[in-house]
This record gives sequence, C-alpha cells and structure tokens, in this order.
Amino acid sequence: MKILVISGFLGAGKTTFIKALAEKTDKKFVVMENEYGEVGIDGGFLASGTGQAEMKVWELTEGCICCTMKADFASSILTISNTLDPEYLVVEPTGLGKLGNILTNISQIQYERIVLLQPVTVLDVSAFDRDKEKYPEICRDQIENAATVIFTKTGALDAEELGRIASEVRAMNPQGEIVTDSCEKKEASWWNGLFERYLTKEGEENAKKRERETLQPDLENAGFTSIHLESGNQLVLFLQGVVSGVFGDIRRAKGYLPAGGAWLRFDVVDRNYSITGYEGSGDSRAVFIGRGLQRRELEEVLCPEEKNLMGKAEKMRVSGKYR
Repeated sequence: MKILVISGFLGAGKTTFIKALAEKTDKKFVVMENEYGEVGIDGGFLASGTGQAEMKVWELTEGCICCTMKADFASSILTISNTLDPEYLVVEPTGLGKLGNILTNISQIQYERIVLLQPVTVLDVSAFDRDKEKYPEICRDQIENAATVIFTKTGALDAEELGRIASEVRAMNPQGEIVTDSCEKKEASWWNGLFERYLTKEGEENAKKRERETLQPDLENAGFTSIHLESGNQLVLFLQGVVSGVFGDIRRAKGYLPAGGAWLRFDVVDRNYSITGYEGSGDSRAVFIGRGLQRRELEEVLCPEEKNLMGKAEKMRVSGKYR
C-alpha cells in the first residue's frame, strides 16, 4: 500500500484537490479523512460525484493525527492495509496538522507492504500572510516537508504578490516543486506521477529532524447534524452573519443541508463564503471552527425545533466512522 499525504491549512482546498486527483488519474485509492471538527463533512463530498465509483472514505474526527490521535491513525492505516488492501491510500490530515510529524508517524509502521510517497501541500496563497503570522510553525512545517507545493486561490493576487509568495515558499523549501498556476491544466502524466514518486530515506530523515512539538491549537469547534433552513436566501443571510462575526470569530466552516427544495453545500474560509449545489441527501451536517463560538445561537438557527433538548451534543458527535 502506497501512502500519499495531501496536507494544507484550513480551507486551502485539499478535498477539492483529492476529487480532481480521482477524476484525472487512472488510480483507484482509499481516502483517510482526518477532520478537526466534531463531525465529518468531507467524507460524503469525496464519496459522491468523483471519477471513481463508490470511493471508500475512512473518517477520523475530533482530533489531529499528528498529535492526539497518533495511535488511532497508525492503527487505522494497518487496518486499511489488512482489510481493504488498496494499492494506494490518500491521507488528508486536518488543516492544523504538522506534516513532518505525520510522515514520521507513518514511517514507524512501514514495512514491505506499506511505503510512503512524496507528500503534497496545498497552499491558499490568499491566506498565506495571515496563516504565516498566526500559525507560523504549522505553516512552515507543511511547506518544508512537502515534495510538491500547489498554490490555490491565486485569482485575487497580482503577479508581483504571487512572485513574492513563491520566493518565500522557495526559501522554506529549496528542493520542492512549486506549482503556481492552475494544476487543472496539468497533463495526466503529472497527476499520475504523484502516485509514482517514493519518499526517500533522506526525506524521511529530514522530516524526523524537523519534527516539532505539537500543542493543541487554540481553536474551538462545534458540529451539528440533522440541520436545515427554509430557503437558499436564509442560508445566504446566515453565512453573512457567520463571516461578520455574529456567531463568534469563525475561521472555517463547512457543511451541507436542505434549504427549501434543494440541497446546498457551503464553505467559509475566514471572511469569505461560497454556496454550491450538493448531490446528497439524508444526514445533513455542518462544522464550525474558530474562537468564541456561539454554539447555542448556531443551534437555534440550524436546528430550531431541537434547541431545548438536553443531550443533543452527544447525539451530534461521530468518530472513526467508515463510509
């Protein structure tokens, strides 16, 4: 089983990149999804509408596989290898995870049937300066330990700003490949090549040298299931409240839910939000990550008929769910 780690900070576009990976390659792979929030969101998104029929997604929530869930992570890798026996496993860590620590953890359970591929980091260049200032250790670690750094959300930057960021990334990672233009334009050989480049012993040793102490991020998270809104317009108004700070200082939010007669998916990164259609049904859900979260107010909007029920928080929690 060859393991490809796709790293990147909160909202960088890791899940979107993995979907593109499935659509543009001829490789069949299992995905291990590690989300920081109380509920998993991206597992259902990955498993639907990709180039692979019925993509298998293994979800680990409520912790980070580079620190608090290291043992669960290693155990899950061995379980996937022994039971599903895929040729490839794509690991998407939480955006708050340190890539060097994750590579070191995997290297400790390597044997002839488990090997590491060269890792990828997805970098949201529109948030690079802010993330570098607020979370310098995580930001630097994800860049330094990547074999390939892929720029996303470049549209709002001019050539001069893009060149400055590329120079800073190159200073942190002199040897890696830096993709500053849209990887969507890359040939199939480039995409398939991500599954053919093995991490060298030197790369493993460098990751171990750079392994850093991991402290719990100073971010809260709140997860909800069985949510709904009356209309798409109500979702727009709700998200405007989210980005303006009505429900706390929310750094990242995502989810999908029925709104009127349609299922919609929403994404919030810092002060920006987007809404798209969602080809799903059944168990609607959302997660919010930030500081000073107004959980009760969020619940009143998203789950109005259950706002006074006791014990709902326990009902909302899911962990280690296999889809």
